[in-house]
Amino acid sequence: MVQTIIVFVIIGLIITGILVSPILIKQRRNRLKHRPFPPLWNAIIENNLPVYLHLSPAERRRLQGHIQVFLAEKQFIGCGGLQVTEEMKLAIAAVACLLLLNERGEYFPKLRSILIYPSTYFVNETVATGNYIVEERRVARLGESWTHDQVILSWEQVQQDTRDWRDGHNVVLHEFAHQLDQEDGKAEGVPILQRKSDYPVWAQVMAEEYQQLCNQVQRGVKTVMDSYGATNPAEFFAVATETFFEKPQQLLKQHPALYELLQRYYQLDPVQWV
Repeated sequence: MVQTIIVFVIIGLIITGILVSPILIKQRRNRLKHRPFPPLWNAIIENNLPVYLHLSPAERRRLQGHIQVFLAEKQFIGCGGLQVTEEMKLAIAAVACLLLLNERGEYFPKLRSILIYPSTYFVNETVATGNYIVEERRVARLGESWTHDQVILSWEQVQQDTRDWRDGHNVVLHEFAHQLDQEDGKAEGVPILQRKSDYPVWAQVMAEEYQQLCNQVQRGVKTVMDSYGATNPAEFFAVATETFFEKPQQLLKQHPALYELLQRYYQLDPVQWV
C-alpha cells in the first residue's frame, strides 16, 4: 500500500512539474525582458545591427527584451583561441533575435551553445564518391547549424556581414533560420507554422519558388537570392530569409508571393526599414 502511494505521489510530482515548468519559464523570461537595458549594450547593437535605428520604438524594446532572454539562456564558447567578448555576444544575439522579433519560435529551444571561431574553420566531411566508395574531405566552413544544441559561426564573417548588410548574405540570419527549421527535428525548409492551414500554402509557394531558383541557376541567370539556395529546400529557406531581411525591396519586386509568405511567417515587413 505504501509503495503504491509513493508511486502515485511521484507521478503527481512529475505531472505537476510538467504543467508548472512552462509557467515558471514564462515568468522568468518576462522578468528578464523587463530588466533595464544597459546604454552600452544599446550602443553596441547600433554598431552591429544596421537596421536597429530603423525599427520602431516598440520593436526596439521587444528586441532588447528578446536579447536579454537569449543571453541568459545560451552559452557562448570561443574556439581556436578566440576570447569571446560582450560585443560578440550582443552582435550575434541581436541579429538572431531579429528572427523572433514578433514572437516567432521559442528562443530556439534546442539550441544550447554558440561556438565562435576567429575566422574560417575546417571540418572533416565524409562524401560518397561512387558505388561503395567513401571519401573524407577537409572542408572550409563559415557557419553551420546542428539539429541538436549547437550553432557554429565565424566571427570574421559575422563582422563582414554587419558591414555589408544589404548584400543578401548573413551567416547569423542563415544559421538561425536553420534553427527555426530544425525545431521539429527535421531540416526540410518547413518551420513550425501557426496553423495547420498554413502548411499547404507554404508548400506550394516554397516549391514553386525553389524550382524557379534551381532553373535560373542552371541557366546561369542572375538572381536576387544566392545560388546556394538551390542546394536543397532547407538551404532555400535559409537563403530566402537572408534575402528577406537584407534585400526586401528586391525580393518583394521579383518574388512577391515568397515575400508575402515570409512576411506572414515572421510577422514583419522589412521594406519599411529601408
